[in-house]
Amino acid sequence: MSGGVLTASYIGATILFILALGGLSHQETSRRGNLYGIIGMSIALIVTIAGVTANIVILILCLLIGGSIGLVLAKRVQMTEMPELVAILHSLVGLAAVLVGYANFMDPDRLQHYAGVELSIHDVETYLGILIGAVTFSGSIIAFGKLSGKISGNPVLLPARHWLNLGLLLVSLWLCVKFVDQSAAGGGTMPLLIMTGIALVFGIHMVMAIGGADMPVVVSMLNSYSGWAASATGFMLNNDLLIVTGALVGSSGAILSYIMCKAMNRKFLAVIAGGFGTTSGSTAGSDEEQGEVVALEAPEVASLLEEAKEVMIIPGYGMAVAQAQHVVCDITKLLKKKKVNVRFGIHPVAGRMPGHMNVLLAEAKVPYDIVFEMDEINDDFPDIDVSVVIGANDIVNPSALTDPNSPIAGMPVLECWKGNTTVVLKRGMATGYAGVQNPLFFKENTRMLFGNAKTTLEEVYAALSK
Repeated sequence: MSGGVLTASYIGATILFILALGGLSHQETSRRGNLYGIIGMSIALIVTIAGVTANIVILILCLLIGGSIGLVLAKRVQMTEMPELVAILHSLVGLAAVLVGYANFMDPDRLQHYAGVELSIHDVETYLGILIGAVTFSGSIIAFGKLSGKISGNPVLLPARHWLNLGLLLVSLWLCVKFVDQSAAGGGTMPLLIMTGIALVFGIHMVMAIGGADMPVVVSMLNSYSGWAASATGFMLNNDLLIVTGALVGSSGAILSYIMCKAMNRKFLAVIAGGFGTTSGSTAGSDEEQGEVVALEAPEVASLLEEAKEVMIIPGYGMAVAQAQHVVCDITKLLKKKKVNVRFGIHPVAGRMPGHMNVLLAEAKVPYDIVFEMDEINDDFPDIDVSVVIGANDIVNPSALTDPNSPIAGMPVLECWKGNTTVVLKRGMATGYAGVQNPLFFKENTRMLFGNAKTTLEEVYAALSK
């Protein structure tokens, strides 16, 4: 394939990737954004494969194996498992960067292609690609474990952990110098291996120290890391498309991490240092200190909804676990037929990954125009007759605004308690990821509907249908 065709194809793929990101920024255009991304990646794969002259059979075989695995996963993975899938895919990107880096380093013709300053720059690119890739790989595996419940969501805080991280960083920088020096003489394997081990340990320690409530930030952060790893690999391979694509993923992931931190009133470095619940702040007291909860049955909740004019539904991870999004959509349609104005209030960090609730509601075909972000509807709660909180906890916790000693102090939350009545659906009185008790449950205008969200909502739907 000629260089002109390759360059034109890469430019076209880059433009499609940019259009894909633009499309994914809005629910109404997300399908088109996905289509742009698919076409762009197809072009990138086709032109890259067309330029391969050796080992084409192995390449095709690997593509078939990888494609088959991806297809099976896409069909089997439930929407509730999307955060875990995203995390494990990030780990594969990191692993790919590490393996490509080592393959490039072990290329017997490397010293013939590069010399002097060019060799040093190339070695730094290789080193950074492996470093970022290893951190992404091990960190993503730990994130997968936490998201899937295989590893506790509680932060693991080692003594002098900040000094440990600083020490690992300084050692990695020193090893980089050693690697570049030894590489020019045909060596460098040992510094590279030691750095890889350090990077793997750093990725594990970094994510283990982050509490469960900060997992949405972790997912977007690892997304950013995987992009920078891909970009570093692009520099290593002199592949312009990989450089641009990696930079797009890395920068968009970084921006998303900033948005998540802002939504939680957190600083990014504070998240890396340790997640919610790592301080010794107040936990808002016990059940006895705050009062008694008032429990309702499904028919009573149905009556409240039927008599309301304005209803706000606030989904949380409990809705995802119960897979209740479809019955929620059915209730919404039924209430709209009864002339009840139903809207959805989405907190940016609801669920276990950015946009988790939006994805679930879109899967259930909830209309986009009744789904609102927190900033758009928070001022409307005084006019809401009934707010229905489905499996959410920390994102509707008043102590974030009223208790300066709370671990979630200052975090913007959906202020549903300002409405007429709040109905909270939960299995029990357990705290959320932050490990903080929620005073909302004990307020005079709050009612609890205990049980599996899908089961109880089906009972509410049945009562509404009579």
